[in-house]
Amino acid sequence: MMQGAVVLSVAALVAKILSATYRIPLENLVGNEGFYVYQQIYPLYGIGMTFALSGFPIFISKIIAEQESKEQKLAISKQLFLILAFFSVLIFGGLQLSASFLATLMGDKQLDALIKSVAWMFLLMPFLSVSRGYYQGNLQMVPTAISQVLEQIVRVFVIIMVAIMAVTYHWSVYKMGTLAMTSSFLGGLAAVIYLGKFFMQLNKPKIKSVVKYRILIQRLLTEGMMLCFFVSLMILMQLIDSFTIKNGLQSYGLSETVAKNLKGTYDRAQPLVQLGLVIGVSFASSLLPSLTQALEQNKQHDFKQKAKMVMKVSLGIGSAATIGMVALMPQINHLLFGSRALSEVIAIYVLSVIFMTIINTYSSMLQSLKEFKVLLWALFIGLVSKYCLNVIGLHFLGIIAASEATVLSLFFAVIYLMKASSIAVKDLIGEERFLSKLIISCGLMFVVTKMMANIIEMVINPGRLQSGVVLLLAIPIGAGVFVYMALKLKIFTPLEISNMPGGKKILKIVNNL
Repeated sequence: MMQGAVVLSVAALVAKILSATYRIPLENLVGNEGFYVYQQIYPLYGIGMTFALSGFPIFISKIIAEQESKEQKLAISKQLFLILAFFSVLIFGGLQLSASFLATLMGDKQLDALIKSVAWMFLLMPFLSVSRGYYQGNLQMVPTAISQVLEQIVRVFVIIMVAIMAVTYHWSVYKMGTLAMTSSFLGGLAAVIYLGKFFMQLNKPKIKSVVKYRILIQRLLTEGMMLCFFVSLMILMQLIDSFTIKNGLQSYGLSETVAKNLKGTYDRAQPLVQLGLVIGVSFASSLLPSLTQALEQNKQHDFKQKAKMVMKVSLGIGSAATIGMVALMPQINHLLFGSRALSEVIAIYVLSVIFMTIINTYSSMLQSLKEFKVLLWALFIGLVSKYCLNVIGLHFLGIIAASEATVLSLFFAVIYLMKASSIAVKDLIGEERFLSKLIISCGLMFVVTKMMANIIEMVINPGRLQSGVVLLLAIPIGAGVFVYMALKLKIFTPLEISNMPGGKKILKIVNNL
């Protein structure tokens, strides 16, 4: 399980780095307004990508893990493919027909062409979901990992080329956005071609069906959709932002142009959050099949041990990365995007990584335990809170309210999950002092990193390149402080450290000291 998590973590990290990297030249090339246009529709792509990359594959991997023979696994894969194909065509048609209506709700009618463009990627969802889910259900993470990286490479290449051509030929930001959105289909198509070998096996099994279609559809609409929505919870939050921020900022008293520019600047937080979520999502992707097998074999102790390990490692590393980004946000913002505008707003938004890490892990475990009502209510609480806080807060406080609304709504969802689920918090983090130790370590790291950044900036001019110098000097110091405190306070057990990437080397160094 842990080896699979590392494979997916590395692939997800590469993909997220690509995803963050293309946004930097994109924002620099097309400006805040061009970035606003792209980001308004990005959540629709993000939902489709999450369904095809993590949501449905995790659900399908669970069903595959339940089957005994290879023939049964292939037969049920074919059934799932036909069901998803039907739903993907419905989604595609719905987006094509409702594009103008959705664009109007977003407050910008010119976005309709972008919505129609991104709709094409949903036709690839059954191909990507079933093949990835089949491999993950057999604990083969490499095909998913390679297809993920390949998809992002093609997509990023298309987007950057479109951005360069848009600047060269002076295209409108809407034409640029429409053509950039075709990258989602082209990237997905490249991944489908790579995974094509799997589809040659689907007609081999003599068994036509393993489970009745009615039961599979029911599970898909409950377990599958629930998992998809939880994995794409941050994307759904961004979708709410697309419908509320521009309109809310105008009700706050800003002009349409200023509102577009502010929304584009606010969206700088998205690639940073994506990077922060890499570990949690990847561990959750590998976790479900193993948890399912542990439950099938009635190994409750193994179930708790695996869940506890993933929660502690994911939360610990995710929290350290998040607090580090918060401490250095002015420099990160300046280096990547050329200004320090809205650094405080972006820093607040990035805190959502910590809560999403907890939610992702809880979601995987509660799926295995079939506690779907708890997940449904947590999802409902999170999304309704986000919408209400956005609508009210934007009108009175401006753009900072959107970041605060995201963090608060996720916090409410986490509190509900902890209170309503059958899994006690102590079963996931072990000793009660784990959180206090983690807070102390992250807090000290924050103070030291912030002080170092401020001291360095007193010596050198705070320009864009100089911000890069500050980061190069401050990041290793901050990371060193966290590692030292984690070892000193014994936040993680030797077994947990050894299962981290590079953990065995760390243990050898510590043992030799």
